[in-house]
Amino acid sequence: MITSNLLYLTEEGLSVIKNGSPEYNLVHKIKSLGHLDPNEVDKMIKTLAFKNRSIKLVNNKLVINEIPKNDFVSDLLKEIKLNNDKSKYDLKIINELIKRGFVKSKNVNSYKIMRGEKYFNENEGELSVLTIDHVQKGISDLYFKKYNFDTTGKIPQCGSLHPLLKMKDEFKRIFLEMGFHEMATNQYVENSFWNFDSLFQPQNHPSRDEHDTFFVSKPVSAKLVNDEYLNKVKNIHEKGYEMEWDVKESEKNILRTHTTAVTARYLYALNNNFTTDGNKSLQDLKDLKAGKRFEPVKLFSIDKVYRNETVDATHLAEFHQMEGVIAGYNLGLGDLMGIIKEFFNRLGISNIKFKPASNPYTEPSLEVFGYHEGLNKWIEMGNSGIFRPEMIEPMGYSDDITVLGWGLSVERPSMIRCGLNNIRELVGHKVDLSFIKNSDFVFFK
Repeated sequence: MITSNLLYLTEEGLSVIKNGSPEYNLVHKIKSLGHLDPNEVDKMIKTLAFKNRSIKLVNNKLVINEIPKNDFVSDLLKEIKLNNDKSKYDLKIINELIKRGFVKSKNVNSYKIMRGEKYFNENEGELSVLTIDHVQKGISDLYFKKYNFDTTGKIPQCGSLHPLLKMKDEFKRIFLEMGFHEMATNQYVENSFWNFDSLFQPQNHPSRDEHDTFFVSKPVSAKLVNDEYLNKVKNIHEKGYEMEWDVKESEKNILRTHTTAVTARYLYALNNNFTTDGNKSLQDLKDLKAGKRFEPVKLFSIDKVYRNETVDATHLAEFHQMEGVIAGYNLGLGDLMGIIKEFFNRLGISNIKFKPASNPYTEPSLEVFGYHEGLNKWIEMGNSGIFRPEMIEPMGYSDDITVLGWGLSVERPSMIRCGLNNIRELVGHKVDLSFIKNSDFVFFK
């Protein structure tokens, strides 16, 4: 590498080449006028002209002393424009030009490339490609370049799986290893009955307003379940909340705000001969229900939900939720906390804590928090609790059956796993494509 100190003309320097230096122009101005008042001339220009002995002061007037043969400054700048190597010029003069703002100095690195020992030109006899002409002429007198099997190959352009898809597959694997069965979650548009009312969520709850929920305009409403279950839900709402229950409010279509709506459909179907909506996927769960006695079940789902949220570093309006449900006998809060801790331990996130919370459809309720090293704070992972009798009794469940439920974020554990501080770096138009292309395989022990 060769480092050179080069000179470059500024706008002021180019102006001097075009119009002449200030001190040279001063001499010619005095020549045309005969004399000038010293107070009318810039102090620095006047000093330079005195230094060059081109002017003098007579009777307090500036007059010509000696007219220079050429404009030294302008000529020097022209020369610098042609040859800008700083080492070619007097350093004292160059520093003066830099001080006056006519030129600027800059170090420039350059490289001298020379032909090495291993340089080879194909025209000199060594070949890298065998052509049909070579075969026809015979290959005995040809010399081919040796293959280098140690060189790094060019990576082909191809699609890449998003890290979130890899995380979802791994979450699913963990659930299946823990003995859970997957629920079908392909119904993104849900009616308010399954999303809210079946979960014992009051019709005046703030989360049912437009600032929290996306409402569907076409179709605005949907047909509900059979009248028997509908009346049970209506009666328990009016008894528990002491307010009139409006069926039209339940018929409103929305983008589901949580996959707990799917859980409610499945819990109802499991205890009612799987006939709620004719969904084939429910038939796959017949083996979970044997005889008259209810058989415990473990269900899960992973899919998108939608909330009218303000997007920030840890919130999205469209995100994924993991939903887990265990229905059985002699279950308690310790079982719920244990299964959630075990799930996150398998994810490699062991720093988990629970906080008491309040939910319309679970009591007791717990919020799940995980510690984010990058943000240096606890972030909410999801919500959990034991389903209230007001939710499961209208579905036909006896009082000796307990249902544990939880909904956990997918994006936030993924942020911790990928070391991201902003959820918009994981999902959305700001995602770096190289982050997707170079993301690691996801596998948790």
